[in-house]
Amino acid sequence: MTGSPAPQRPAPDRPRVSESKGFEVPPAILVVDGEPGMRNFLQRALSPRCALLEVAESVEAAEALRRRYHFDLLILDIRLPGLSGVEWLQQLRDQGTLTDVIFMTAYADLDTAIAALRAGAADFILKPFRLEQMLASVERCLVKRKLAVDNFLLRRQARNQLPPEGMVGQGAAISEVYEIIQRVAPTATTILIQGETGTGKELVARAIHRMSERSGAFVPVNCGSISPELLESELFGHVKGAYTGAHSAREGLFSYAHEGTLFLDEIGEMPSAMQAKLLRVLEQNVVRPVGSDRELPVSARVIAATNRQLFSDVEQGRFRRDLFYRLNVLTINVPALRDRREDIPELAQHFSHTLAAATGAPAVPFAHQEIVRLQQYPWPGNVRELKNVIERSLLLGRLPSDCCREGAEGLACGPAQQDAGYPLNWRLEEVEKQHILRVLEAAEGNKSEAARRLGVSRKTLERKLALWQQEAGADAPSP
Repeated sequence: MTGSPAPQRPAPDRPRVSESKGFEVPPAILVVDGEPGMRNFLQRALSPRCALLEVAESVEAAEALRRRYHFDLLILDIRLPGLSGVEWLQQLRDQGTLTDVIFMTAYADLDTAIAALRAGAADFILKPFRLEQMLASVERCLVKRKLAVDNFLLRRQARNQLPPEGMVGQGAAISEVYEIIQRVAPTATTILIQGETGTGKELVARAIHRMSERSGAFVPVNCGSISPELLESELFGHVKGAYTGAHSAREGLFSYAHEGTLFLDEIGEMPSAMQAKLLRVLEQNVVRPVGSDRELPVSARVIAATNRQLFSDVEQGRFRRDLFYRLNVLTINVPALRDRREDIPELAQHFSHTLAAATGAPAVPFAHQEIVRLQQYPWPGNVRELKNVIERSLLLGRLPSDCCREGAEGLACGPAQQDAGYPLNWRLEEVEKQHILRVLEAAEGNKSEAARRLGVSRKTLERKLALWQQEAGADAPSP
């Protein structure tokens, strides 16, 4: 520092922060400088404008204060006794501390300024300076911080608008999935997505990645479509000469997903040997390329998905128990389309418009009877099957007459179902009984599922079954 600070006169070409008004939101500021005169000057000048103003002569003293108080802004001299201001800022950034920093120095040179800005400094002020220079710099940092907070809150509010981008439906079942996505997306938690084939598990994973705002890429890989011999190289990479045909080194998908998301689809198909290696990556955050003796750090979030019941595979020894519990930090169960029939009209309209744009065919308006027909079908292929039916409808200009006939578990909802297979002289009560028993059989004896398909309460279904059982007992011959 050279001499005392210059007289504090307002510069005519700079906006002046009024001494009486102070800052819009009084901040908490920590001043770190080895010169007692500078510390006293800034303490006297800034204290009336701050909610908290603390001073320290070294990094060690400043760290002690940071353990006691939260600070909105740090004002540091670059040359401090012991650890320099730039070195300390680099440490803070490595620890994840994002507090804004204003650097002061009496020894200005280009290399020092570049080093300070690269370390993450918000501003760089030369000593001696006028008070208005410091006040204007502090004001800019506080405005920037407020804008960042407001921007974060707006993004969070936008994320809370259902559904997430790329997903369609407002029913209770899928809305529960949306809520989980919004809660877990900002975290780094490993997630397991379970659901039948065609339910949209990758859409869920992509929504989590987008809402996480991770800077890296979303990298999907289907563990069942890559041969066991190549899966390790695909995920971890390899060095030159690691195996026959490895003519050059190659990075793995974990590296491509750095600071992003690696989506491991069909994780249940992963070979047992690879499961052990994946477990180590998840626990240690390092990968060892095939043929290498070095481990490389990775920073990719892992989202796994499966259409199998992994817990059953664990019990039967087909999937590692330790890996299952490592992946199963949080599970998202994506509902089958038959469990969210209320979303079918919206999904049909969505596919009709998006596929019309992609194929060049005009969108097809569906009549009420056709929507009812789509809602009655059990959709064993889930949303993927519905999308294919809508695309076929666009190409034909109408809903295909043969669709929705061959449903899961023998249920049909097309014209083929009009012939119910019972004599025309049956009474209505007998038709009702036979239909209920057929639906119960199709639901494999699950009364709750059968009641849902029939549109009645489980209590109503159980009452009818009990009545028919009593009638059957009364009609039985005495022993």
